[in-house]
Amino acid sequence: MANKLKVVSLSAELEPFAKTGGLGDVALYLPKELIRKKQEVICLSPYYGFIKDNFSKVFESEIRIDDQVFKTSLFKTEIIKRLPKPLNIYLIWQENFFSKREKIYDYPDDGPAFYFFCYSSLYFLEEYFIKKLNFLPDILHCHDWHTGLIPFLIKNKLFLKDQKVATLFTIHNMAYQGPHGLRAKFVPPEKRDNGKNPLPKIYEKEKWNLVNFLKRGILFADSINTVSERYREEILTPEFGEGLEKYLKIREKDLYGIINGIDYSVHNPSVDKNIYFNYDWHSLDKKIKNKIAFQKEFGLEENQNLPLIGLTHRLTEQKGFDLIIKILPTLLKMDLQIVMIGSGKKEYEKYFEKMSFRYPKKIAYLKPFSEVLESKIYAASDLFLLPSRFEPCGISQLKSLRYGSIPIVRKVGGLSQTVFDWNPIKEEGNGFVFLNWDEHELLVAIARAIESFKYKEKWNKLVKKAMRQVFSWDLPASKYLELYKKTINKLKI
Repeated sequence: MANKLKVVSLSAELEPFAKTGGLGDVALYLPKELIRKKQEVICLSPYYGFIKDNFSKVFESEIRIDDQVFKTSLFKTEIIKRLPKPLNIYLIWQENFFSKREKIYDYPDDGPAFYFFCYSSLYFLEEYFIKKLNFLPDILHCHDWHTGLIPFLIKNKLFLKDQKVATLFTIHNMAYQGPHGLRAKFVPPEKRDNGKNPLPKIYEKEKWNLVNFLKRGILFADSINTVSERYREEILTPEFGEGLEKYLKIREKDLYGIINGIDYSVHNPSVDKNIYFNYDWHSLDKKIKNKIAFQKEFGLEENQNLPLIGLTHRLTEQKGFDLIIKILPTLLKMDLQIVMIGSGKKEYEKYFEKMSFRYPKKIAYLKPFSEVLESKIYAASDLFLLPSRFEPCGISQLKSLRYGSIPIVRKVGGLSQTVFDWNPIKEEGNGFVFLNWDEHELLVAIARAIESFKYKEKWNKLVKKAMRQVFSWDLPASKYLELYKKTINKLKI
C-alpha cells in the first residue's frame, strides 16, 4: 500500500454548506488536515435546496432503484484556502429528495432520502470517479447513521464487486440511529430491524422509518470508530449503548476511539473576523472589550465584572437543558449573566424566550444559530456551560478553551478527556467538572466557577493556560491515517 491513500469522506452535513453540529465540522476539517498530510481526499454530501454556493455540474445520470428511475446530477466545487492543494467537494442533486429541502432533517422521506444518498454515492463512485477520473478509493469514510447503508450495500455485492474498497464507519452519536430519531431501545422487539434483512422498496416510506441505518453500519463496516476513547468504552454498556451495545460487543475488536480536533486557522480569536476585537493570550484586555461590546449589542448590563456564561448548543435533553432549567431561577439571583444561541426542543425554546423577556439585563437567548453569533459568544463569555448527559466528543468546549471561555462540564465522554478540574492552589486543570447527572452538582460547579472568577490574577492564569492548549486536527488525523491503513489491511487477510 502506498503512503498516499485515496479517501472518500461521506456525510449528510458538511461545513460551510450544511451543518447542524459537530458532524459538519468533522466532515470538513478532518479531510482538510488529511490534504495537508498529502493524502488524496474527496468529500461527498447531498445537495440541499438551501445551499446557495456556486457548484459546477460535472456529471448526470439516471439511477434505477427498484422499479423507479431518478434523474441525478453530481456537482463540484473546491476549497483552496490555507491548503497545499484543493479539497474537492462533490454534492449529489436529486429533485425528489434534496432540492426542495430548507433544512437537513425532519422530513417524512428522511429514510428513503438517505438511502438514496448512500446508493447514489456508490453509483457515482463506480460510474464517474472510477471509470472517468480513474479515482479508485482505498477507503470510504462513512460518517454517522445517514451513511450506515454504504457498508451494507457493498457487503451485499450491490456495488464495488470487483474492487477491494475498505469501509470505516464513524459513530458521532449513538442516540441517532435512523430516520426521525429512531433508537433501537424504544422500538418494540417484534418491529426492530435485525440489520440483515433486505431493505424496503424506496417508495415504502413507513417501512423506512424502522430501518436502523446505524446498526447496519456497525454490522457491515470493516472498522468502526467513535469520536473519543472514553465514549468508545461507554457505548459498550447499556447506559450509553442505546440498545446496540451487544452488537458493538460483537465488533469490539474492530471498534476504536479517536478524539476530534479543531482547526486553529479558523477557530481562533486572533484571526476570527466574526468577533469585535481580535486577541490572544497576550492581550486579554481585548477579550474584555469583546464582552462589553456584546453586552451593549444585546441589551445586557454593561459590566466587565459580571461573569458572562455562554452556551452555543442545540437545545436537546442530551446537552443538559433539563438540569439548567431546574437551576436557572437560582442562577438568576446570582451576580452573573447568561447568553445562549441555538434551537431545538420547542418547550426549551419557549422557556428561554420567556426568561430572556422577563430578565433582559441578565439573560439573552438568540436564534437562529449563526457562526457569527457563535464566535461572538465564545469571545465575550468568561465561562462556557456544557453539562451533557452524554457527550461523544464535544467540539464546542475545544473552541471555548481557545477563546478563553472556561468550560463547565460533566465528566463524561470526550469532555472527560479534554476538560480537567481547576485547582487554584496547584494551578492545575482548565475548567470546572462535576461527576453525576444531578442539578445540585451542576450548581456547585457553577458556584465554584463564579467564585474563582473574583480572583483576577489567578483567573487570568487559568484563561491563558486554557488558550495555550492545543487540540488541533494534526494528531487525530494521524490516528485516522493509521486506522485507515489497519482497515485496508483487513481486506488482504
